[in-house]
Amino acid sequence: MNSLFYMSIMLLGGLLAGRLVKQIHLPNVTGYLLIGLLLGPFCLKVLPLDFILNMRLAADIALAFIAFTIGAEFKLSYLKKVGLTPIMIALFEALAAVVAVTLGLLAFGFDLELALLLGAIASATAPAATMMVVNQYKAKGPVTETLISVVALDDAVALMSFGFATAAVSAMEGPGEASLLMSILSPFIEIGGSIILGGLLGVLFTLPLKYFKKSSNRTIIMAGFVFLGSALASMLNLSPLLLCMCMGAMLTNISSSASSIMKLADNITPPIFLLFFVSSGAELDLSVLGSIGLIGILYIILRVIGKILGASAGACVMKAPTAVKKYIGFTLVPQAGVAIGLSLIAAQKLPTYGPTIRAVILCGTLVYELIGPALTKVALKKAGEIQG
Repeated sequence: MNSLFYMSIMLLGGLLAGRLVKQIHLPNVTGYLLIGLLLGPFCLKVLPLDFILNMRLAADIALAFIAFTIGAEFKLSYLKKVGLTPIMIALFEALAAVVAVTLGLLAFGFDLELALLLGAIASATAPAATMMVVNQYKAKGPVTETLISVVALDDAVALMSFGFATAAVSAMEGPGEASLLMSILSPFIEIGGSIILGGLLGVLFTLPLKYFKKSSNRTIIMAGFVFLGSALASMLNLSPLLLCMCMGAMLTNISSSASSIMKLADNITPPIFLLFFVSSGAELDLSVLGSIGLIGILYIILRVIGKILGASAGACVMKAPTAVKKYIGFTLVPQAGVAIGLSLIAAQKLPTYGPTIRAVILCGTLVYELIGPALTKVALKKAGEIQG
């Protein structure tokens, strides 16, 4: 069988699985992960292991586009309109999840590098599952309005915190390769370089848009710049995710064509994302589940605690309405695309713990995507923003 045959199985199988789980009110990504797990080399063996490992290019492309589209949410006019409340809640809940998971894992004796990376991944939230509940039940009110803004900002905070964590882990992994000063500065250099180069590429992105107006040409330009950003980041030891996010953020703030570019991205990315999620599910080796029992349970529980307490603290600091203080944290449990992507990068940073990191995040994703939408619905109903 050739690669195109396997890819067709993944696309069609993922499409069917997404539709099936939708019938029981679960997000599509849950179906993609489950069908990947079922068809993968550790279950039915329909998809061979060597093929799945060769799908890493699709993962790189998917992650670059995910980061690029997240950046588009950072429109300054929108941030001015919603004010500081959702920004502070997003910062508090994301960083509280980082602290809760990192310190919790350290307290139970896990290595610092592993705790840092899993802690950083814990900050990410899946906006798709949350927004599905909001749209399905036509929720309206202060909690819903705040939630929509928070989930738009959350993953940006996650990418930045993960950037610092990976840079710190790189410095710890190779302490003999640089001076103490460079080890301290390297996280800031990586983050700063990613932001500056991403912003510069965002500016350059606008130049060809002046001369190419057709959608087909602009799709090519978009793909070229997203690929270029990811490649330059890898070559310069910067963060591909943060760089692509900053490129998207710059573009959306300086170009009137940004919204049409993002619509083009929405048109071409569905099969890329589907392949990424199905291959992620296929990589889950069920045999490692027994060895990740404690760390997996700690991750799942501590992340939820951090999200709930952090969101509530942020709402209290900003003197948000009582309903927001009580219920906003329970709507931020889902976790999917960005977390899975970050787990892939984390596994590459710490290959010794690679299977454990991937298994923890993939299992956590399945749990969060199963219970997250239900918790969101209950929280919005308790807040009086879902009728019936």
